[in-house]
Amino acid sequence: MSYSKLLFQAFIRKYPLWIVATIILGFSGGLFNGVSTALIAPIILNFLGQNVTLKDGPPILKTIMAPFDSVPAEWRLLVMAGAIVAIIILKNVTGYIAGLVASALTRRLTTDLRDAGLRLLLEVDLGFYTQTKVGDVINRLGGELGRTAAAMGTVLRLIIIGITVLVFVGLLLAISWQLTVASTVLLGLVALVNQYWVIRSKDFGKQLSELSKAYSIGVLETLSGIRLVKATGNEGREYHRLQKLIRDREKADFQSQANSGAIGPVSEVTGIIGLMGIVFLGRTFFGNELEALSTVLLTYLLLLFRLMPFVYQLNSARSALANTDASLEILYDFLRRDNKPFMSRGTLPYQQLREGIHFNNISFAYPNRQELVLKEISLYLPRGTTLALVGGSGAGKSTLADLLPRFYDPTSGSITLDGIDLRQFDFRTLRKSMGIVSQDTFLFNNTVRNNICYGRPEATEEEIIDAAKRANAYEFIMRLPKGFDTLIGDRGVLLSGGQRQRLAIARALVQDPDILILDEATSALDTVSERLVQQAIEELSRDRTTLVIAHRLSTVQKAHQIAVLDQGRVVEVGTHSELLRKGGYYARLYSMQFSDNPNNSNNNGTFKTRFSYEFRSRLNTMIGSLRLLADDMVDTPEEQSELLELSYSSAIGLLNTLELFEDTRKAAEQAKVESN
Repeated sequence: MSYSKLLFQAFIRKYPLWIVATIILGFSGGLFNGVSTALIAPIILNFLGQNVTLKDGPPILKTIMAPFDSVPAEWRLLVMAGAIVAIIILKNVTGYIAGLVASALTRRLTTDLRDAGLRLLLEVDLGFYTQTKVGDVINRLGGELGRTAAAMGTVLRLIIIGITVLVFVGLLLAISWQLTVASTVLLGLVALVNQYWVIRSKDFGKQLSELSKAYSIGVLETLSGIRLVKATGNEGREYHRLQKLIRDREKADFQSQANSGAIGPVSEVTGIIGLMGIVFLGRTFFGNELEALSTVLLTYLLLLFRLMPFVYQLNSARSALANTDASLEILYDFLRRDNKPFMSRGTLPYQQLREGIHFNNISFAYPNRQELVLKEISLYLPRGTTLALVGGSGAGKSTLADLLPRFYDPTSGSITLDGIDLRQFDFRTLRKSMGIVSQDTFLFNNTVRNNICYGRPEATEEEIIDAAKRANAYEFIMRLPKGFDTLIGDRGVLLSGGQRQRLAIARALVQDPDILILDEATSALDTVSERLVQQAIEELSRDRTTLVIAHRLSTVQKAHQIAVLDQGRVVEVGTHSELLRKGGYYARLYSMQFSDNPNNSNNNGTFKTRFSYEFRSRLNTMIGSLRLLADDMVDTPEEQSELLELSYSSAIGLLNTLELFEDTRKAAEQAKVESN
């Protein structure tokens, strides 16, 4: 079975009554159209004064004219004209209703396609996104889906037109099967000529889909990497690349339209030639009876002439359907589930961790890759404690953390919560119980409030404010133009890195997770922001089961356990003091990171210079603001308020810098004592 049949059956079969209604209305419209056309010839001949006789005519015409035989001759023409008007009105009413039904059905099918696409994107595993470009996904869910929806509308139009054509062909066969056979041969030649244009439409449609995909991917990648584009001065090159894609797509679109536009004129010319041939054949078939049977021949020709536009529409619809053939194939492949990764869903609702988390001999390789990223890892994280994962880049720290919320399943081994395999738990309840704060914090283009309560939309205003305060975010939120109702831009672009991290921590606090995962949450921050975020993390981690990934070893010294990973294996496990005493991998990492501490004679000057510069910068800012206030150099109350706020923030920053220096000095002294 072809992909188009599978795709249509998957959605159209959901609406059998709508399909039946479309068929009935299409048949009714075709019947009314044919009968009204068949009545025109007798009326014209009567109006011209010619005697209309159907004594030896086809039974179908006798049946159509029978209701008027009992009407007096002086009223017959008027009654027949009124009947034609009434039948034409019925034909248009049924056509209008059929159009509405087809349009409504098309909208329903389009909605079903979008729902199926969105459901798939939300249910498919993360492995799908590592192998698929986001621009391609957007193009399929937008452009290709729209073209597929148009194809479904075309199919419904084909059904209505096809039924009308069949009704007309039935009438023509009933009038003269000889002429109909000859007409079929001639019109078959017309369809054969049009087939060339239909094939070209299919090729142009495939080309248009490929170019649309390339353009969507190109635009999304350029906008996502706009900072890199500007930093490297490549605006011109990206512009010309996208401009070429636009022009190529427009060229393909023009060729497709030109090809579709040619079908009508070609069909009309060949159709007229076919009609002339039929008139000639009609004279041959009827011979000397032509004059006596002028009513029959004229009726036949009128029906045939009325049929021709539907044949043209049929050819145009076939061309349009062929043009969207590539989109049907692309969307069908997108909606398939048998070629995409889906995890087995557990049924056991997660409630609360009582004992701890076991990583039992875990090994893992990413989908479609042979190389193991994690190799036989066994760890135990007791309830209410903190396990820190440290090691070089590529050691497997983040990968191990991704296995806990089941972003991936281990290739071998298992993760158990209180002895129950992670795969037995229901996805939703399991992940709701976990809070994740990572280095790459994602925020929605929404208000501060909605971002904080995203994990638990039913949170009260008091809970949101309390979480913001505990995350050291309340002060900067209240300085925003609209406070908690401030829109923060795409991915929180209007906030600093530290502010975004603190909002993420506030979001986790509102969610109140049972298990906490911190993935290098402070690695990309400046010293002051790091200090504020670290304080918020300590508040968040209190009395929770926490898995921490850290580059900076100073942030994990208080962890209950530290697991050192190297090339996917656990090489050391212990507390900070125990690992330093071992003098192994962790001790070497610690030594390298703290080689520039104040007690190191080689770097003492560098550290003091950096601290001195930051200290003096903040102090000068605070003194300058206070001097302006003391000398009454401000013009407005607003300016006075801004200077006071600047002085206050500088003083806070100064205190944080001093505190950081003190912590670093103490850490260096402790390291020196422990190394001795």
